[in-house]
Amino acid sequence: VLGSNGRAYSVSVSLLPGGRGDGTPITTLVDFEGGSQPAHYFAGAADTLLLLANTGGFGLLAQAGDLVSRQRAGKTFLSLEAGEHVLQPTVVHGKHTRVACLAVSGRLLVFPLSDMKRQANGGRGLTLMDVDAKDPLLSVATCADALTVHGINRGKPKDEVLRGAELAHHEGKRARKGHKVHGFKEVTRVTA
Repeated sequence: VLGSNGRAYSVSVSLLPGGRGDGTPITTLVDFEGGSQPAHYFAGAADTLLLLANTGGFGLLAQAGDLVSRQRAGKTFLSLEAGEHVLQPTVVHGKHTRVACLAVSGRLLVFPLSDMKRQANGGRGLTLMDVDAKDPLLSVATCADALTVHGINRGKPKDEVLRGAELAHHEGKRARKGHKVHGFKEVTRVTA
């Protein structure tokens, strides 16, 4: 469990209740700090590589096992500044070679995955995209040759797959602003 304060909490799958209506609140399995709440959940093998990021435009790579803590109070993993929030963790698949960053305004930046480094102890990470408080980072994903942008246009959900020249138009160096994705009134996320 990733907390809203950047802490990582671990719960053994064997401690989770069965799926017969006898659920248990996650707050009975871990001790959240005051004012913190669960932000995102992930279950997987310890060697699964994850891209972790925040709305301030920073991110890092870590394996799922790096987030494991024996303490019910978890451990500090992602450093957040005031007003920043943890984004949903993204699984990095073996064939993926690019990182895609999407800002609230619809700016998209794609750069090589090789520009990222694994930080087993967490921290602030590297600057993924040049964003600010008025236009924070909204979503990150890793991809190979195609990327899907999800959003809303004319009041209806819209998904657009970018590949080839369209995807290359958004490629740049890490920590840059990126280019606007056209055809959306509002963007919601990017996926591989």
